[in-house]
Amino acid sequence: AGPGSYTVGMMSERFDCHYCRDPLQGKKYVQKEGRHCCVKCFEKFCANTCTECKKPIGADSKELHFKNRYWHDNCFRCFKCYTSLVNEPFMLRENNKVWCSNCTAAEDAPRCKGCFKPIIAGDQNVEYKKMVWHKDCFTCSQCKQVIGSGSFFPKGDEFYCISCHEHKFAKTCAKCKNPITSGGLTYQEQPWHSECFICSNCKKQLGGKRFTAVEDQFYCVECYKECVAKKCAGCKNPITGFGRGTSVVNYEDESWHDYCFKCTKCARGLANKRFVCHNGKIYCAECPKRL
Repeated sequence: AGPGSYTVGMMSERFDCHYCRDPLQGKKYVQKEGRHCCVKCFEKFCANTCTECKKPIGADSKELHFKNRYWHDNCFRCFKCYTSLVNEPFMLRENNKVWCSNCTAAEDAPRCKGCFKPIIAGDQNVEYKKMVWHKDCFTCSQCKQVIGSGSFFPKGDEFYCISCHEHKFAKTCAKCKNPITSGGLTYQEQPWHSECFICSNCKKQLGGKRFTAVEDQFYCVECYKECVAKKCAGCKNPITGFGRGTSVVNYEDESWHDYCFKCTKCARGLANKRFVCHNGKIYCAECPKRL
């Protein structure tokens, strides 16, 4: 910004005001563009209008100008912080407002999505999908603790730390009731940790293996045979329900594989057929007549 282009002085010779024709000798006058005029007419006809306060810049005022715009020296202040910009760097922005360099930098800086204040050069920040936060403003939507540059899970317009995301959104194990963060398996529409879905006897994991459920307990094939399965009254081996002989015959607190349930005399298979029990042994309907 520079000073105005006119001179002010005291008239010693005989001159009249160019506008009102009053004599200027012995009076204060203004000379602009080769014309002499009194102070009053200068303000009325010649003075520039201050861009900020919209009032004339009188002969007794200090004037600053920039790109055909004029200011009183005390009006040439930052629009944002009101700091005087005389002899200071400035920026002319929209609506002919002048800004200091600090306020210009802050205004043009990106805004924190958390506190809505500018993020200026040197501030630690977090960016995600064209959004930006001060590092300390990037917090968990649940516990409000600072996530900063740590790991997080986005959920719509909200963000969660790992712990809160696990407790709020992760499936809960049917056995230990803790969140399942990775892996796991499903049995009867219930989720389980792999390490929680185990044989009740030997504690081996059952994921991907054959097992038997007995009430609320699970058993691998071997443990089910040894500890839980009924013994066949015919062959004395466990009735597991696996492989050959999945059908079971029950009679008076005893059980048989379907292929072991046969006539003691003629060995005819009696599953789903009429039979006779004599002296604790099973016979077909014909053999007891031959005894």
